[in-house]
Amino acid sequence: MEYNVLVGHLAGHLASILTMAAYLLKDILWLRLLTILSCFAGIAFNYFVPATPLWSVIYWNILFALINIVQIAIIIKERTGIHFTEEEKELHDTLFKNFAPFEFMKLMRIGKWLEAKQGEILAAEKQSLNAVMLIYNGLVGVEANGKEVATLKDGNFIGEVSFITGGDATATVRALTPTRYIAWPKEAISQLLNRNPSMRFAMQSMLSTDLSKKLMHRAPSFRGRISLSALLRKRDN
Repeated sequence: MEYNVLVGHLAGHLASILTMAAYLLKDILWLRLLTILSCFAGIAFNYFVPATPLWSVIYWNILFALINIVQIAIIIKERTGIHFTEEEKELHDTLFKNFAPFEFMKLMRIGKWLEAKQGEILAAEKQSLNAVMLIYNGLVGVEANGKEVATLKDGNFIGEVSFITGGDATATVRALTPTRYIAWPKEAISQLLNRNPSMRFAMQSMLSTDLSKKLMHRAPSFRGRISLSALLRKRDN
């Protein structure tokens, strides 16, 4: 009997440790796996430690474990069914390496691959911009007040300031060469990121890094018009 009680107490401590560890994880799959183990440890505690087993608590723990088992099966099915094109794989291995494969797949589902001809305008200064764009292959010029202040190439975002602030485009962006890019509707990407906090954090980090690099390389007169710290404060509010 004493041995069973000792096992029960150890299981109780283990349940708390596993729950705490689960809360520290970002990957939902591992979070659910630890939650299941915590449920089983909780079952052992409530069976061995009390004078008589607490069946109501045990049944609830069994239910919680079953729910998480079902959810894990769904997650594994989603993740094993992921197939990237060569272009998507290249992006995931480089720019989007902080995204889990299934998260990146969700992002690509709402994006659209487009091509801009030389001279085509992708964004117009002080006009509404309904998409966030990523240059995959090409070169574009950034114009402010009719003057070119910067050029953007593969891996640079277009419209990230408008997306962060919710305002109009801060500059005109014109294709200098035939350019292949991805466009994500701002409303669709906002809804996706709001449903997936880990994706939101990863995307905000990417946009902030991209914006910082741009501000370091743009002309001083244009750089002064955009305050990165102010944008980030507005984003977080």
